[in-house]
Amino acid sequence: MRTLQDITPPSRRRDIEPMSQPLSSGPGPLRLNERPRFPYTTLIAIVVVILISIGALFYFSSAKVDVTPNTVSAAVQSSLTATKSSGDLPYEIITAQKIATQSVKGSGTKTVNSSSSGTITIYNTQTKSQPLVSNTRFSTASGLIFRIHSGVTVPGGSPAKPGSITAKVYADKAGDSYNVGPASFTVPGFNGTPLASQVYARSTSAMAGGASGNMPTADTVLEGQTRSALMKALAPDLLASIQAQVPSGYLLLTGAATTTFEELTPVLSGTTGMIDMKEQGTITAIVFPNAALAKAVALSISGLSYQGEPLTLAPTSNLVLAPSSQMDPSATSFSFVLTGTASLVYTVDPVRIASAVAGKTRSAAEVALTSFSEVKRALIALRPFWRQTFPQDPASISVVVAAP
Repeated sequence: MRTLQDITPPSRRRDIEPMSQPLSSGPGPLRLNERPRFPYTTLIAIVVVILISIGALFYFSSAKVDVTPNTVSAAVQSSLTATKSSGDLPYEIITAQKIATQSVKGSGTKTVNSSSSGTITIYNTQTKSQPLVSNTRFSTASGLIFRIHSGVTVPGGSPAKPGSITAKVYADKAGDSYNVGPASFTVPGFNGTPLASQVYARSTSAMAGGASGNMPTADTVLEGQTRSALMKALAPDLLASIQAQVPSGYLLLTGAATTTFEELTPVLSGTTGMIDMKEQGTITAIVFPNAALAKAVALSISGLSYQGEPLTLAPTSNLVLAPSSQMDPSATSFSFVLTGTASLVYTVDPVRIASAVAGKTRSAAEVALTSFSEVKRALIALRPFWRQTFPQDPASISVVVAAP
């Protein structure tokens, strides 16, 4: 027999049935009292990425100043005087020598009795200058004697940097035995005195022109034509050779070099009936330290507000030198006239620039750099982007000077 309590309406059965079934069809039962896990792994990965990024920014941080030097162009018409190896405008003499040969048809012989000659550089390690009279003898190691035909005075120097002067020497006797290659020379007149080791000479090219006896010759017209051709061929080679000898930091100006040619005695060629004609070319040039010449030029230009700052002459300068008198290798001074256009580039000292901006803010550094007359333009680059102050240590600051 049923009672009313045994009969439960279907609509209420769901309410009173125990919740023994899962609420979802997921892979496992959902526990009502379980909280979601915190994403520690993700957070750590994000923090690591941020730290690496910040570290990279600091690692690749930099402080840099790009400087464009101030440049002034001016017309030049100046008379200047330089002194050998000293003074506000010093100069040095450099020489180069080459021989060109061409085979031509021979046309007989002629009697020749000529002496060899060449150029030597005389050195002096004393602090005082040393005069050498005309006909002073210079001896090779084998005893061959050469003489200077004009007196010279060799500037003083030191053992580390001897004073020097170039001079032409002539063999004591005729003949081809004096046609010796580059050699060292002593001064026999100083033997037995301290000067024997303090004054000496060297040659960098061969002595030439010595001959004696009957020598082959060529037709006069052919000889003249051949000489002209040899001189024309020698000229560019001599110029290239002297340019290669210009010391670092020195300038060789247009007009500062003189070239001389000497006909050497012809010799029989290896081909029957032919002779080898030879021409010797010697180029002598005066070179100036770039900075010293630029300063002298700047001081000579009227209207240029120049206060003695360091500067140099740019390669774009177009200056021509005209000697006031014939170039004398034995002289101790040299007067000349410069004409043309000078491009003067102020010298920028990177260390001075770095010291001026060290520890300063960007704006303070910009103001400081405006006081440098040698700076035409300065661009500041600080990294990372939020950095606004230069390092305190100037060595940590890169200064790049643009080419003029």
